[in-house]
Amino acid sequence: MDIERAKDTTTSSSVDHVDTVEIEVPTGLCQPLRRRFKKFVSAKQLYECLRPLFHVTYMHGLTSFYLSCDSKTGRRSIKRTVFGYLNGLMHIGLYTVCYSLTIYNNCESVASYFFRSRITYFGDMMQIVSGFIGVTVIYLTAIIPNHRLERCLQKFHTMDVQLQTMGIKIMYSKVLRFSYMILISMFLVHFMFTCGTFSVLYSSLVKPTMALHFTFLIQHTVIAISITVFTCFTYLVEMRLVMVNKVLKNLAHQWDSRSIKAVTQKQRSLQCLDSFSMYTIVTKDPAEIIQESMEIHHLICEAAATANKYFTYQLLTIISIAFLIIVFDAYYVLETLLGKSKRESKFKTVEFVTFFSCQMILYLIAIVSIVEGSNRAIKKSEKTGGIVHSLLNKTKSAEVKEKLQQFSMQLMHLKINFTAAGLFNIDRTLYFTISGALTTYLIILLQFTSNSPNNGYGNGPSCCDSYNNMTNHTL
Repeated sequence: MDIERAKDTTTSSSVDHVDTVEIEVPTGLCQPLRRRFKKFVSAKQLYECLRPLFHVTYMHGLTSFYLSCDSKTGRRSIKRTVFGYLNGLMHIGLYTVCYSLTIYNNCESVASYFFRSRITYFGDMMQIVSGFIGVTVIYLTAIIPNHRLERCLQKFHTMDVQLQTMGIKIMYSKVLRFSYMILISMFLVHFMFTCGTFSVLYSSLVKPTMALHFTFLIQHTVIAISITVFTCFTYLVEMRLVMVNKVLKNLAHQWDSRSIKAVTQKQRSLQCLDSFSMYTIVTKDPAEIIQESMEIHHLICEAAATANKYFTYQLLTIISIAFLIIVFDAYYVLETLLGKSKRESKFKTVEFVTFFSCQMILYLIAIVSIVEGSNRAIKKSEKTGGIVHSLLNKTKSAEVKEKLQQFSMQLMHLKINFTAAGLFNIDRTLYFTISGALTTYLIILLQFTSNSPNNGYGNGPSCCDSYNNMTNHTL
């Protein structure tokens, strides 16, 4: 019995030993996964935090370069390839072929399967033509002026080096996570909308052509990527404006707390912020800090102006397409809800209204993303003037006052502004403009439908037949 007990204890101890070994193995495996995930969401350089974004644009043919990494030094650099140009031209050619097939197939579109009338035929034709022109313009304006995008990145790199001399260390990991968040959000919304649309079509035994699948998919994808790149660049501008404002605010705080005097030893005050960490060197002369802030602000304005030149036609195209689709989608939904529609369709009213409402919301999200990204950067730039004038009222030094007056003049002449090819400003006033134009066109379309003898649904004679009958009767 004692021997058996001894055997039992030895076996149990061995089992316990084996169990502990099995528990320790997965914990060891978790460490590399954590390191990989940490490396995946962390960045130490400007090009490193934008690398995933430009890989996506490179694969879709929107940029002819990508950000490569040197295995020895670990530094990122812009690498331009011939494949980038060929990839963009290949996407345009394939898109042209698919769009030609959809037009050849009786102007096939997703909306035409839900609703068909004379007005919807015109709306589908307008959407097809504007979509083809829009995607072509986005590709050409993204590929041809690539040098402006590179110049903008170089300006950001230059100002980051200058910011480091002022004691500001930028948290590039936050920019990387922001780009991941925008990319994932845009593609998730686009994927859900595409899957929902085609699942409704297939559930009603409707089989769209492969050309329509490609045109429907690529149009939304290109628009989503362009909006993502523009949003990330406006975020870079906004973040650096916040840094300059914090430097000036910190200087004003020092003036409020104590009078500025020479300090024999270097003292640093660490202030942890959301997007960067700032070490303000107290021993620096205030005039020198203001001069460096002026130079950085000038670089920020130049980078914003270069980015606006690169994105201006893309933004005009996206906003125009979005407005056109929103007008016709709102018309279809209102006409159905008001009971003016006598449509003959396989789809129920709920499916019909849901599809056009979701498509309208999708393009509203596109407009809101563009406007809010631009508006945040503009608002941050407007705050700089108030801080400079606050410092101007507090200073007693003639040299500092002269520097602040120069900074004030610079703020008057250099302003951050984003426009769509100079036709209209991209800020929150655009909401009011779109709302007014949308209301006007909806009233015109609804009146046209109510005044039409056949309510615009093609059951009676066409407008050409009516014209011929009138001519024959006159003769």
